[in-house]
Amino acid sequence: MAAPNHSSVTDFILEGLTNCPELQLPLFLLFLGVYVATVVGNLSMILLISLSSQLHSPMYYFLSHLSFIDLCYSSVITPKMLVSFMSEKNIISFLECMAQLYFFLIFVIAEGYLLTAMAYDRYAAICSPLLYNIVMSHRVCSIMMAVVYFLGLFGATVHTTFMSMLSFCGSHVVSHYFCDILPLLTLSCSSTHINEILLFIIGGVNTLAPTLAILISYAFILSSILRIRSTEGRSKAFGTCSSHLMAVGIFFGSITFMYFKPPSSVTMEEEKVSSVFYTTVIPMLNPLIYSLRNKDVKNALRKVVGGR
Repeated sequence: MAAPNHSSVTDFILEGLTNCPELQLPLFLLFLGVYVATVVGNLSMILLISLSSQLHSPMYYFLSHLSFIDLCYSSVITPKMLVSFMSEKNIISFLECMAQLYFFLIFVIAEGYLLTAMAYDRYAAICSPLLYNIVMSHRVCSIMMAVVYFLGLFGATVHTTFMSMLSFCGSHVVSHYFCDILPLLTLSCSSTHINEILLFIIGGVNTLAPTLAILISYAFILSSILRIRSTEGRSKAFGTCSSHLMAVGIFFGSITFMYFKPPSSVTMEEEKVSSVFYTTVIPMLNPLIYSLRNKDVKNALRKVVGGR
């Protein structure tokens, strides 16, 4: 029996978040608002950091790249989703789906490693304050960012290449707006288990390696903070890490919930909700987390807005 040819599949049908027509417009307006807030929030953070001299430090250099990555990976997903809400026939071509998957993976993998770089920055600031400017020089920060983007490109290229080599059959219904969960769906006529294994290897490495590095960094940070004698000093040190810890918990927590559960325990509705959360909500939350919980950002914003 000849193996089916995946090239015969030219598009996938998008099932969407709901089958209720009356909810399409409210959902469109909701996610349009979320996307506008994401774009405005992340662009504002990038502009504020570039315009404010008091934010020209490694911590905010990484934060500006975090805002850029959040803006990009939200833009890979959300516009297509908004169009789908208003379309009667929701179809995405095979090439469009692979392209969406590729660019989504670049930015989501890069964000995981960027959060790791930010943890190392906090480690250097708290554990080696006298050497901080040497350890986190502009050259070092630039190299770290180059590695972050390279790892994103490498992981996305490997995974998308294997995905594009699969043969798809059946009804070709993608039970979600996003092609990033394709590896979890039983759309493939061949090599499904191989690609699921690949997903867990790539996803495992790109989740566990940053998580382990962040945990080690914060173990050293906690040890250093506990040696600080004054309560005010400990509070200030904890304060510099709180925003990052919140961002790390939300990002890795949602990805772990999405991908690292037995398939039998996952319903499609749960997949939709969790995937919507980390693809559309998290990029909107990060600017809020770092602006509302950061005195330097709030002071810089007041100066820029007040013209002082």
